[in-house]
Amino acid sequence: MSGPLTGIRVIDLTRVIAGPYGTMMLADQGADVIKVEEPGIGDLVRGLGHRSGGIPATFLNNNRNKRSITLDLKSEGGREVLLKLCESADVLVQNYRAGVVERLGIDEAAVRARSPKIIYVSMNGYGEVGPWRDKPAYDPIIQALTGLASVQGGSDEERPRLVRTILPDKLTGITAAQAISSALFARERSGEGQHVKVSMVDSVLSFLWSSDYGSQTFVDRPVSVQKAASFIDLIYETANGHMTVAVNSDKEWRALTRALDKAEWLEDPRFLTPTMREQNINDRLSLIQEVLKTRPTAHWLERLDAENVPCAEVLHRKDVIHHPQIVASGILVETDHPDAGRLRQARNAARFDRTPAAIRRGAPHLGAHNDEVLAEAGYSQAEIDKLRRQGAVGDETPADTAAAE
Repeated sequence: MSGPLTGIRVIDLTRVIAGPYGTMMLADQGADVIKVEEPGIGDLVRGLGHRSGGIPATFLNNNRNKRSITLDLKSEGGREVLLKLCESADVLVQNYRAGVVERLGIDEAAVRARSPKIIYVSMNGYGEVGPWRDKPAYDPIIQALTGLASVQGGSDEERPRLVRTILPDKLTGITAAQAISSALFARERSGEGQHVKVSMVDSVLSFLWSSDYGSQTFVDRPVSVQKAASFIDLIYETANGHMTVAVNSDKEWRALTRALDKAEWLEDPRFLTPTMREQNINDRLSLIQEVLKTRPTAHWLERLDAENVPCAEVLHRKDVIHHPQIVASGILVETDHPDAGRLRQARNAARFDRTPAAIRRGAPHLGAHNDEVLAEAGYSQAEIDKLRRQGAVGDETPADTAAAE
């Protein structure tokens, strides 16, 4: 069996996390993703972090199932190779800053002239218009601008906090992957390609609005969230660790009071209804915290599970991989990379019963597929050698890049 996107070819000009993560999702689902990198340099992530066999873990975890070629897009020869590759491609994805693709001659108009039905995807930080159009975009900047840091702080009166993972980058990648799939479906019906534009700001605000922007939903009735939110999160200390407990309905609240032996809370006027419990959230969570600190985590998990109260121990990363639910889900899989060795990675999250996604190959060394991809595009070996002498195509080999890194 093959993935649902088998037969789709994607030209991937993206770097770092957002774009590569999104295109890896497409590659996991069967697409032939050709990663185009700068000769001798490659994706910035190639030079960062813990590595094995010359390839960093972060690069491995965002670029599997892809092939790598190296083109100097500032040269006429490199640009022409890219445009020729687009002739047989279904999608091109780029995340250059505003104006760069026009200067390089690989903007939508230039690409569409060679491939009229292509899906051209532009990913960026802030969109194509506005005063921030040309500003550099990094994850903490996006978290600040979209209010995510304020939401994470718990209240408008509290110190904002960053989510300690690059959520905007990865969420933008997921948004792009979903949009590309939709654009391909639309092309199947209309026969026409289109330009898909995805920004980090748009992706995060759309994501937040579903649950965190209720106070700004009613145009004529804005609500302050200074008192509606809590300065306490839902992570509690126990006698020997940390856990979380979450209750919403009256049924769950009653079950919680039984598990904690606190029947008197049912009569407390602050907690009689879900609305009142939300209005008095800090009092409620403080009381729960005082109880949970008195016994070990295992004790409370047993009591809460017996009452069917949603709860979990807070796990460290080294423990997550061994948790019985994680193991049973099969989300983590092990594969052998020819240079990096035995890898443990998260598989593609979506499961297709007829066209399953799969890890077909590990992330490539820089330029590892130069000759292979160019030959598929119709270049003879003599022509490839000429492009390499001209500097339009990189001369990296897997052995060279492994040694250099």
